[in-house]
Amino acid sequence: MCLMPGLRSILITVKQRWRLLMVYKTLLILDPYFVLKRLLLPKEAPPTPHLQASCITGSTNNPHSDQQQHSHNSHRLDSHHLSNTKATRSPTHTMPPVPSPPALPRIITYYQTHHSHDGKSISALPLITQPGIRLTHLILAAIHINGDPHAITLNDHPPSHPRFHTLWAEMRILQASGVRVLGMLGGAAKGTFAVDRLGSDDDAVFERYYAPLRDLVRARALDGLDLDVEEEMGLGAAVRLVDRLRADFGREFIITFAPVAAALLDSRNNLSGFDYEALEVMRGREIAWYNCQFYCGWGDCSNPIMYEMLLMKGWAPEKVVVGLVTNPDNGGGFIPFDILGSVIPLMVGQHARFGGVMGWEYFNSLPGGRDRPWEWAQWMTRILRGDRAMAPEVIMPVGKVDTPPPVGGTPAEGGDEIADPDDDGKGKEAPVPAAFEYYSDGFVDD
Repeated sequence: MCLMPGLRSILITVKQRWRLLMVYKTLLILDPYFVLKRLLLPKEAPPTPHLQASCITGSTNNPHSDQQQHSHNSHRLDSHHLSNTKATRSPTHTMPPVPSPPALPRIITYYQTHHSHDGKSISALPLITQPGIRLTHLILAAIHINGDPHAITLNDHPPSHPRFHTLWAEMRILQASGVRVLGMLGGAAKGTFAVDRLGSDDDAVFERYYAPLRDLVRARALDGLDLDVEEEMGLGAAVRLVDRLRADFGREFIITFAPVAAALLDSRNNLSGFDYEALEVMRGREIAWYNCQFYCGWGDCSNPIMYEMLLMKGWAPEKVVVGLVTNPDNGGGFIPFDILGSVIPLMVGQHARFGGVMGWEYFNSLPGGRDRPWEWAQWMTRILRGDRAMAPEVIMPVGKVDTPPPVGGTPAEGGDEIADPDDDGKGKEAPVPAAFEYYSDGFVDD
């Protein structure tokens, strides 16, 4: 039986409020003071490490505050910086500027698998041509720095390889359409941030490996870099890399990190080797946001509790992007859409500056899978933006999801256990995410 729109809206609201009550009940057990403070003073935001650092240094200038929107020739600016001022246009312009996506929340997808088994390109253009999608950022993966400083690879091939000609052309089209394109540096493949490369204490060694990376970013006009440090790296080396990127590319260049979500709660639950809270205190003004991996045992998004704990810790909601696997084949911790459809609106409803959602990764994203991977971004747009009249109806999988065989072999390993350093070794250790096997490497001889 169909319900009247008004009654249906009331029932949805009651359901969301009931879920929120259950979350607060759990948090009340963990930290009664936080719950009372949030209920009595709902508009008061928790202090962030960045704000604390600003008070210590006496500085109020923040290069990531809202800035003037730039033209297409100067588009390296995170979309959440564009909310307060209008763009300046030359009177000679005859075409209206491409409208930028709304400021927050961000909708981000990682794009690492670029080709099918037969070598055919997997196009990213449907992310801008299909209706009802407001993608804000695409992160192109994965850039690797190898033993030879000049042998940088995008996955397993040089970025200039003919297999990437279509890809680079599409990236320019995405940028012209208002989507910011970042490169992902590092990832599960070790070496990029090693002590004999970008993580070196020797400035000369660092420069030898950094210079080709800088040249690549310039040549491809990337809007930013996502630093996915999944190996030991010193805090000083991370700060130095951030400083060099900012000095070389200016204040509009987007710098992000991709920690596992648990690392923002406890530095011992970490793949990067350095304390992210310390990094935020030292260089938070230079870091646009953190793409937090809530999967592979390092986080849980089946309810908002862990996300709320991050905010209790002091992280600003606009700097925490909730990272999800878009398909069970891409890693452990996949959350069915019927659950996400309740959890994400709770996060957005409680935090006006909700940072957004990112998906790992594009090529096989559900619900459309390999045939229609853009439907994940379409669904997220409807959930986050509330534009339910924009997109055509998409039938979402509910509960257990049956998927086709994974790409290139067995699914990526990784369970759903949460690492807990305080359990005296009685619990299970969180699995380190396995290296992901992608179409674009190893299947076609070029």
